[in-house]
Amino acid sequence: MNRRAFLGALSGSLLAAPLAGEAQQAGRVYRIGWLGTTPAPPNDPAWEAFLAGLRERGYVEGQNIIIERRSSEGREDRFPGYAAELVQMKVDVILTSSTQGALAAKSATSSIPIVLVGVLDPERTGLVASLGRPGGNVTGISNQLFEVQTKQLQLFKDALPHLTRLAVLWNPSNAASALAWRETEGQARSLGMTTISGPIANPDDLERTLAAVATQRPSGLYVHLIMHPYRKRIIEFALSQRLPTFVSERRWAEAGAFLTYGPDVLDILRRSAGYVDRILKGGVTPVWWRVNCFRGSRVLTGAPSRGIGR
Repeated sequence: MNRRAFLGALSGSLLAAPLAGEAQQAGRVYRIGWLGTTPAPPNDPAWEAFLAGLRERGYVEGQNIIIERRSSEGREDRFPGYAAELVQMKVDVILTSSTQGALAAKSATSSIPIVLVGVLDPERTGLVASLGRPGGNVTGISNQLFEVQTKQLQLFKDALPHLTRLAVLWNPSNAASALAWRETEGQARSLGMTTISGPIANPDDLERTLAAVATQRPSGLYVHLIMHPYRKRIIEFALSQRLPTFVSERRWAEAGAFLTYGPDVLDILRRSAGYVDRILKGGVTPVWWRVNCFRGSRVLTGAPSRGIGR
């Protein structure tokens, strides 16, 4: 098996949220709002996966859809303003890959459908009332990484038996990352590791936190995916410190991280186009999906991928 190929899957279905938009009209141009953490560079594979999913359903940017992109670039406090801006523009649907972006959108509107694109555990972060009965105007694909963090840490420990001091880069201004940090502390302890906190709330914290982490001489680095805006710098730091790094997303390993095990971001974005399509056509959104299509880059074993829906 190719070591950069698919690894395993953990999935479950959630009830569809009762969302509907106006019936699709011939010749109409729809407006999609996007709240992200980083601007999509030209030919970005993840963004191209979403656009490909739209094209498969008959939507072409610049022809029958317009995408209003807003990116926080690591500054979570920008999301409320961006969400209000999109609501004022009367977009037909808002997509977001960020917990804070989703919370801001939910606060800004109760009528415009909001599609989550792999957002971490929407129930525990207050985005939905429950996974079984989400209600409201929020739907999409949920990332249940809380359920697999122990597996991730165990894989890291198996690959590096000497791993005893684990530095964790996380974002205290992001509700999901703060929850994940608390989970990580306990899970690492159960595996015989002590944790070193590396909080990065905004770009101003990056260099100071990396320097502080280096002085504590960790034997491994565990990076929350919310750190994606700083991927290049974090990988540079890890390589310069000869510090094995674990991140849940495959592109980090392609950039130089030691190990990944987590959701297939490209698949999530491609599927998200289906939610947009159903909303624009005025139908009930598709079934919720929890964790789906896990991929890893340097783990040697795995199980076939599967997705379970209702």
